[in-house]
Amino acid sequence: MEISAKYDPSLTEDKWYAWWLEHKFFHSEPDGREPYVIVIPPPNVTGVLHMGHMMNNTLQDVLVRRARMLGKNALWVPGTDHASIATEAKVVGRLASQGIRKRDLTREEFLKHAWDWTHEHGGIILKQLRRLGASCDWDRTAFTMDEIRSESVLRVFCDLYDKGYIYRGLRMVNWDPKAQTVLSTEEVIYREEQSKLYYLRYYVADAETNPVKPAGMEGEVLHRDEQGRYYAVVATTRPETIMGDTAMCINPKDPKNQWLRGHRVIVPLVGRVIPVIEDRYVDIEFGTGCLKVTPAHDVNDYNLGKTHNLETVDIFNPDGTISDQSPLYVGMDRMDVRKQITKDLTAAGLMEKVEDYVNKVGYSERNADTAVEPRLCKQWFLNMKHFAEIALRPVLEGEIKFHPEKYVGSYRQWLENIQDWCISRQLWWGHRIPAYYLPTAEEEEERFVVAMTVEEALEKAHKLAGYENLKAEDLRHDEDALDTWFSSWLWPISLFDGIRHPGNEEIKYYYPTSDLVTAPDIIFFWVARMIMAGEEYMHDVPYHNVYFTGIVRDKLGRKMSKQLGNSPDPIGLIEKYGADGVRLGILLCTSAGNDILFDETQVEQGRNFSNKIWNAFRLVKGWTVADVPQSDVNRVAVDWFREKLDQVAAQMHKDYEHFRINDAVMGAYRCFWDDFCAWYLELVKPSFIDNEQQPLDRMTYNATLGFFDELLRMLHPVMPFITEELWHALEDRAENETIMFRPMPLGGAFDVQLVADFEVACNVVVNVRALRQARGIGPKVPLKLQVKGAFPASMVPVVQKVAFVSEIESVEAFAGSGEVFMVGTTEFSVPLDGMIDVTAEVAKIEAEIQRYEGFLRGVNAKLSNEKFVANAPAQVVETERKKLADATTKIENLRARLASMKK
Repeated sequence: MEISAKYDPSLTEDKWYAWWLEHKFFHSEPDGREPYVIVIPPPNVTGVLHMGHMMNNTLQDVLVRRARMLGKNALWVPGTDHASIATEAKVVGRLASQGIRKRDLTREEFLKHAWDWTHEHGGIILKQLRRLGASCDWDRTAFTMDEIRSESVLRVFCDLYDKGYIYRGLRMVNWDPKAQTVLSTEEVIYREEQSKLYYLRYYVADAETNPVKPAGMEGEVLHRDEQGRYYAVVATTRPETIMGDTAMCINPKDPKNQWLRGHRVIVPLVGRVIPVIEDRYVDIEFGTGCLKVTPAHDVNDYNLGKTHNLETVDIFNPDGTISDQSPLYVGMDRMDVRKQITKDLTAAGLMEKVEDYVNKVGYSERNADTAVEPRLCKQWFLNMKHFAEIALRPVLEGEIKFHPEKYVGSYRQWLENIQDWCISRQLWWGHRIPAYYLPTAEEEEERFVVAMTVEEALEKAHKLAGYENLKAEDLRHDEDALDTWFSSWLWPISLFDGIRHPGNEEIKYYYPTSDLVTAPDIIFFWVARMIMAGEEYMHDVPYHNVYFTGIVRDKLGRKMSKQLGNSPDPIGLIEKYGADGVRLGILLCTSAGNDILFDETQVEQGRNFSNKIWNAFRLVKGWTVADVPQSDVNRVAVDWFREKLDQVAAQMHKDYEHFRINDAVMGAYRCFWDDFCAWYLELVKPSFIDNEQQPLDRMTYNATLGFFDELLRMLHPVMPFITEELWHALEDRAENETIMFRPMPLGGAFDVQLVADFEVACNVVVNVRALRQARGIGPKVPLKLQVKGAFPASMVPVVQKVAFVSEIESVEAFAGSGEVFMVGTTEFSVPLDGMIDVTAEVAKIEAEIQRYEGFLRGVNAKLSNEKFVANAPAQVVETERKKLADATTKIENLRARLASMKK
């Protein structure tokens, strides 16, 4: 097989990926082998590849490819998520650009547009993953809204409703005014903001009775205006909600507000008279200790309202504008109202003061610029108590292992404090809730049945008293869709049709899956819920290991985003550096649970490594081979590298098994670049005589090709394209032979002494090379080496060849002028008699000593100053002491060298 002079990824990547697909190497069917299964965290169906996807999917591909090479029946199942909120927002946006409003369409008309959008943009990201080299079984590509997954979702909803876990109720929920849908607690992201705290005047409605201060309050000054009217002061960050106030609350243990007991106050601007209630919930230290109660727009206020039987006034429309339930600002946006009402309160003399205030504001995870609004409305909920209990045990008992383990704590805390999951969304794109409402009188409570189809719903309705003659058209299908995560939590089961057909051959073989690679920010959204679903429907965990990635940030530590313009185009990187280069560059800086500071130089390093592999292969293949005896140096090199390869392979296997993936990758990288290229190839490289390269003995050549084969197999999971290309170039292969099914080198026991001896030899060579550079001695000038102490005789040929040393002599004492260095406890000297200008070298060393002595005097002056030592930061003082120690050591070494030069 001919190999080009320069590696060009574009000539190998498309070729080999098409070949892999043609031979269905990624496809899996149940058989007698041990299965290894990963299910892809399904990206949004209309999404495109970003750096987070690149990292996550590279890690998955490495694990899957390694499993194949371990002889397992490896399966990586791809798929996409319908992403209700994100996709519907995209479709609504496109319709708006065409002058079409969603509200002017029927549900069926809108869904046609949504499916058109999905077919037009869907699947792009999966095609992009192929460019990365992802070895997914594309024949199994799934979609969370395809027939199997959709039916599975509806079956689970009906089942959980029948079991009593799903219920419908009036609750305070998190509302996204932009998407006009409810959000779960986990979909609200809290951000710290510089806000304002507004102090408002609530006048006492019965001020003319001149309330008398209780005993013990004689020194307290009540709030009175110029006309002598009493008022209470309420501090709030949301003055726009006062139109919904239905009470003021004080703490019964708060002495400063006892004078308000039993009174009523007037909501400023609104004029509504509301009671003063008492509850220990009120924080005495916040603001003035007086709390405005708005039951419709704050979860805590809602609970107070239920306790004290308060009226609920909903002043917001679904889009965040003021509703006609408010006497003021109807139709205005809530944020605009905040600005206007501040002016109006001030103008009316009802604003006591305004202070700067730092608080946390909840924002929609999907619409990052939209503040979430607490809203009271009827929704569908899943009672989570049972599911939290069944999901906690397998993680705490180690049946599922988290990598890194630090996430177990947050997982446990979330489950032990879990809230019911609001599973309904006010969207059309998604799985429509299988609930059907029965006709009722206006004042009657709503009645419904839950069923897979309208026919089943009608059958159930006929069994209810008074509905025996109901017709299908009398039923009203629930308009809401299910939370997207309600389909995702079934992913490891529904991919193998385990909900519709429990116990089928595939679910029995492939479930539970093996490992999950995902980001920690969806540990509650997805990881925990998949465990719940697995335990509920399979009575088993969905996977055994969870590898949590970090966040890919730029080199300044900022999260990558389109707004900052700091997120590179992954496909552009692949085209510039090759998929293998990008994969390696990402993996070298990836560790479980830690963020990545991405710099393009990392993938450049990956590209350079691809070139290194390519050039090393061309070097080896360019040698002339002959049936000549193996030299001593070649025998030592082959023996050593065999042991070194076993050592590295064993450590790699251990690192992979413990999910130290970056350590495993770095081990392979260093083994190839340092051990193989920098040492082994330099040792066995044929020498030149009269500008003619001598032949290499066949034994060493064959061993070298064998080592190259093993190295390619060790690197294949990380760099699949170049390793496939060169593996085929090593020797002729059968039509359907591929490196991906060749055994992964596992290493094992190795000759520790031989590896240690070679390390000593390497250190000697490094010191001799450094001496040559420092003294200006050419690399081909023969040197002698004197050894005082132990040195392995077997390593003499190694040092002689690569350090260009003509003689190594064991001595009791060094003779003549020479450069001395130590490796371990053994001293070495390189005699330099006649090779350097001793007078000039002595002068140079003496000048260096004088320079360091001057530096030392300055440091000593600082440290002898008691004020400096007493007042300077401890770190500064410690730095100066380190300078003192380093300079002293340097002077001692220079004096020793000077003494040896003057002998």
